[in-house]
Amino acid sequence: MMRRLQSTLKCSCRHVSCGIHNVASPSFKDEQPFNVYIGSLCNQKLFRDALHAFDVSRKKADCLIDPSTYIHLISACSALRSVEYGRKIHDHLLGSNLLPYMILENHLINMYGKCGLTGDAKEVFDSMWERNVVSWNALIAGYSQHGQDIEAIESYIEMQRSGFMPDHFTFGGVIKACSRLAEAGLGEQLHAKVVKSEFGSHLIAQNALIAMYNKFGRINEAWDVFSLIKLKDLISWSSIIAGLSKLGYEIEALSCFKEILSGGTYHPNEFIFGSVFRACGSLGQPEYGRQIHGVSVKYGFEANAFAGCSLTDMYARCGFLYLAKTAFKLIKHPDIVSWNAVLAGFAYGGDANGAMLFFSRMRHSGSEPNDITVCSLLCGFAGPSTLSQGKQIHCYIIKTGLVLDLPVYNTLLSMYANCSEHMDACKLFNDIRDNAADLVSWTTIINMCMHQHRATEVFALFRTMLLLHGRPDGVILANVIGACGKVATLEMGDQVNCCAVKYGLDSGIVVMNGLIDMYVKCGSLESAGKVFNCMPNPNVVSWSSLIVGYAQFGLGQEALDLFRRMKKQGIKPNQVTFVGVLIACSHVGLVDEGIQLLKSMECEHGVIPTREHISCVVDLLARAGRIHDAEAFIDQLGFEPDVVTWKTVLAACKNCGNVEVGRRVAEKILRIDPSNPAAHVLLCNIHASAGNWKDVACLRASMREKGIKKLRGQSWIKVKEQIHVFTAKDGLHQEKDMIFLTLDELLSQISEVWADYEESKPVEEDAAGEGGKGGKRGGGDVRTMPVSEEGDDIWETSPVHTTRGYSIFLKKDQKGSGWNQYRRSRGSKDEMNKRKKESELMVVLGSHQKKWWKGGRVVVNFRKADAALA
Repeated sequence: MMRRLQSTLKCSCRHVSCGIHNVASPSFKDEQPFNVYIGSLCNQKLFRDALHAFDVSRKKADCLIDPSTYIHLISACSALRSVEYGRKIHDHLLGSNLLPYMILENHLINMYGKCGLTGDAKEVFDSMWERNVVSWNALIAGYSQHGQDIEAIESYIEMQRSGFMPDHFTFGGVIKACSRLAEAGLGEQLHAKVVKSEFGSHLIAQNALIAMYNKFGRINEAWDVFSLIKLKDLISWSSIIAGLSKLGYEIEALSCFKEILSGGTYHPNEFIFGSVFRACGSLGQPEYGRQIHGVSVKYGFEANAFAGCSLTDMYARCGFLYLAKTAFKLIKHPDIVSWNAVLAGFAYGGDANGAMLFFSRMRHSGSEPNDITVCSLLCGFAGPSTLSQGKQIHCYIIKTGLVLDLPVYNTLLSMYANCSEHMDACKLFNDIRDNAADLVSWTTIINMCMHQHRATEVFALFRTMLLLHGRPDGVILANVIGACGKVATLEMGDQVNCCAVKYGLDSGIVVMNGLIDMYVKCGSLESAGKVFNCMPNPNVVSWSSLIVGYAQFGLGQEALDLFRRMKKQGIKPNQVTFVGVLIACSHVGLVDEGIQLLKSMECEHGVIPTREHISCVVDLLARAGRIHDAEAFIDQLGFEPDVVTWKTVLAACKNCGNVEVGRRVAEKILRIDPSNPAAHVLLCNIHASAGNWKDVACLRASMREKGIKKLRGQSWIKVKEQIHVFTAKDGLHQEKDMIFLTLDELLSQISEVWADYEESKPVEEDAAGEGGKGGKRGGGDVRTMPVSEEGDDIWETSPVHTTRGYSIFLKKDQKGSGWNQYRRSRGSKDEMNKRKKESELMVVLGSHQKKWWKGGRVVVNFRKADAALA
């Protein structure tokens, strides 16, 4: 019988559809024992032939199948993931006269689990009269392999309640489920259970623990487990190298790879090569990558899809796009992952055209793009010049009906935001705002509005997000805080600060640094200092923000003291720090110290001076009146100074009345930027100060001929949760008529008071004014005029400047009936708390005028020095 079987095996040969090569396949002969024949086929892994033989046997009534043959057939279904044959064999088994057999039922559970039919596996499991550890392991493995992690863990718990002790296979399945759930606490409990059990040193359990800790991002624990493995296999090495590479320990990953090569016990596989290529790409070290590329060729992985995919990505990350293209061409049968890798490489490498070319080739090759493909491609469109290509991909998504899940929506939103396409980005965001938007969506749209200086929209979006989503994250708060700083709205900044405290985000370094910067820009240095003092470990950004704030507001000594504290605590200053310190030196007048600080920047602190630092030193010299030294300092620089540097000298020439240097500096500015309005205006002012009216007239005529206009000033005010923007002489505000009417009334009242003051000047005015004594604040005569009472809701405006030298602050009352005179409370904090409803009409005549509010009348204190302003 055996001879006839061997003869048949040698003579029969046909193509097997499930295999890669043509292999010898035995034919089923009537005279051959069926069970032996099936066993022979399965032992040779000719599973499809075995299943075909089963179909033939079903037509023969006298063909009996024994339990071992059923096991072979079920194993064949498991290997082929064939649900159809699995159900046929199971039905045939139920129709036979075989008694329940635990080993056979375990194979059925395993088969259904591998085929993804976990419900059928559970039915077989529940129907078993007797179970063992293998039964539980097969069920847990089925759940774990197909993402039913909760069911896997519940089965593990039920297994122990039933009195069965888990083995290394059990731990392998349940640890895998735990890692996907990101349940670190449960993972630690499982680790403790593994250590306590007799399987703590088994490779399956230990490798599963390494993979789990990698998923949790806890590389130290993964390394501890790896270090305790006495006999490491290739899976152990592959897992730890993958974790090190992914979690930012690239050098350690390369060291492990070198240890594998030097050990000689194992040859690296394609997964190890993929991980080390990724490490080289993250390090930006193409030389390391080239050496490892040579090793991969030596081991025959140059055409492997997985290794080639990582190699392509590595070269693209390092900027060698032509090598990435070459590596991709070597892959014999690129799959969707390989195409996605090369697309992402070109997209992130900044070659949008190359990415689009590969996208076209991919479609013509028959590979169907998926959501990862379009996300990778869209990431390459990061500027207005690539907007057209981004819209083409958007049209492709709509045309092909690709499922627009949230990551694709967010990537599209990011593309439109990066390309400065505000309207399209907002339209796309509104489609998903109410239902599908997540924190990434909100962060993207808020960040876009902030960078496009749309502070009003930032605040509106933030309020809507709190209503719909409920809880922001640190990135969103940092963006909103930045918007508050841009428009200097202290009230909104305080509210965002409270929001950070409410949600427990006030301890994040990014949020706290943003708060310091915001309070500095809003002029609230006291609040900025409080935030800084609450920080447990302020970094260089924290120190620099407060130093620059002190310096910009003229508190030079405080800035220098803070800089000394910073150095004592061992914080290394950066470029921004030195900008603040140099500005502080300028305000305090420490010229020599500032110049010495500039010289010590590179040699002592390793900070290379930039143009901004040079401008600070020029300002330092110019403020001290050393105009010629400033000009000489600029001339000895090793590079051509920019307009800002020369404008600093020109402004100093205006203050000092140095016409000669001013004319020379202005000419240098106009050579760099012929249409610079500031240079023309400053030079006009210099000539006007010197009485050179002919030169002033010539300059103004030249400005008119060239169409050069002075940039208009802009101010804004927040009223009723809306920011109103005013530009000098624009007349565009919707309530401009009421504004100017109120202004005219106010100016008329001021003129009347001024006329009364001129007619009835007291003789003792000079003495009272100079001595500062008597019943009058600050000296001078006191006159009052009536004003109308206002509501409690007071909103501050920016000043409206007039041609008569007045600066009038206006406000809108609570009922919105028009724009009226603005009033502000004065006095100590206690008095302000008692008299919140009282306020002061802020009428500024010149820079020395003071005024108070008393009993519903404006008290205007005129000084003799202001008479010239009338």
